[in-house]
Formats: sequence, structure tokens, C-alpha cells
Amino acid sequence: MERVLVRLHPSESVASLGIPVVGYVAAGFPSPAQDYLEDKIDLNQELIRNPAATFLARVSGISMSGDMEEGDLLVIDRSLPVRHDAIALCFLNGEFTVKRIHQKKDRVFLMPTNKLFPVIEVEEGGELMIWGIVTYIIKNARHT
Repeated sequence: MERVLVRLHPSESVASLGIPVVGYVAAGFPSPAQDYLEDKIDLNQELIRNPAATFLARVSGISMSGDMEEGDLLVIDRSLPVRHDAIALCFLNGEFTVKRIHQKKDRVFLMPTNKLFPVIEVEEGGELMIWGIVTYIIKNARHT
């Protein structure tokens, strides 16, 4: 299993900051420029539903490349139920890992996105704790 360095940051430690929003921008064909700011949004309000149960973590490792890359910031909510195909921060047999949860009947699999990494079947008697469900992945657009 790929070792994952997890730096946890409680959401309460993130200051409220209103950031101007310019509205929707075209990602396909160009659209006329908008000469006004729509409003300001607070990213805490936009990204965090339950502040007491939400924390942030940085991605380290490549087992989930395609969904997330080294250095991306994960918003993780501990209050959400585990569901099939959710991306979760898992604590398995004493180690942290971020994987997609797949449930087949009474079996649980931790699925990497990167095909170079093996699927992890949670063995009977294995110690799996879901620390939270990833609700947002904040990408670093400067990745090269």
C-alpha cells in the first residue's frame, strides 16, 4: 500500500475571506467579457457544510492521479455516510490512504485511480476506519 502523508487542518482554522466572483466563464467557445463582479463568496460557506466535522488535507502520492495530484487540497467531511464509489480518507491497518470505496455484497475494496497500484481488498478482521468523505478537491493549476 502506498504510504500517504496526511497533514490535517481543521476547517475552523481557515479564516473567512470574501473573494470576488466574476460569474460564469466559457471553457469552450469565447463569450463576451463581463464588466462587472457578480458578488463575493466565502469559500468556507461554499465548500464546508458542517464546519465541526470538516478538515483539510494535502495529497501526497500518486495512487489517485487522475482524480487528484500531489499537493492538491482535499476538503473532507467526517459527518457524511460512506457510499459506493465515494472518495474517502481511510485508515487501514495503521496507515492512512485516500481511495475510492467499492462495496460488493459483504466485501469492501479500496480502489486507486492509478492503474499502477493494486486494488486493496479489506480482509475480514482487517482494521478499516473511514476518517471522512472527500467532498471537494482543490486543484493546483500550476502543476507541470
